[in-house]
Amino acid sequence: MSQKPRITSVHTVARTRLFHIEEVGLEFSNGTRVRYERLSASPRGAVLVVPLLDEDTVLLIREYAAGVHRYELALPKGLIEPEEDVLEAANRELMEEVGYGARRLRPLASLTLAPGYFGHVTHVICAQDLYPQRRRGDEPEEIEVVPWRLSELKSLLLQDDCTEARSIAALYMARDMLREEKNGE
Repeated sequence: MSQKPRITSVHTVARTRLFHIEEVGLEFSNGTRVRYERLSASPRGAVLVVPLLDEDTVLLIREYAAGVHRYELALPKGLIEPEEDVLEAANRELMEEVGYGARRLRPLASLTLAPGYFGHVTHVICAQDLYPQRRRGDEPEEIEVVPWRLSELKSLLLQDDCTEARSIAALYMARDMLREEKNGE
């Protein structure tokens, strides 16, 4: 796979408040022409924050998830606003959804969801050295904050309401990062 396909056309198929569906015409290096549909996403992406109260305690949130029509236990997250950089967005979301700010923020990874048809990127940020700081957000109801021990990660994954893959991946990344720091790696 030495050469990416050439984009020959892009047309909007549908647009809602949240979604923008495009049809993309492609020509591959062997001459094959195809049309794909994709969900277009904000070019800035989103943040997902791993708020560490201490070396073994992460702060999760329980909030309504319309896609599965239930309350889901996950990490705080949100879109990056136009004037924000990734770390500013992470700290804002942390204040809005968890009621803490962080003195130490650092990127862990950037993740995609179904990259074959969805162009969304989520930047995973580790937040440490937390301090109480509440900021009003856009949530329709109060969000429940649930402290959880990273050493009990296996039992978290047995919960029926903890299925959000980005949060699960981020928790493992944070746990591994903390272990490497403790071992001096």
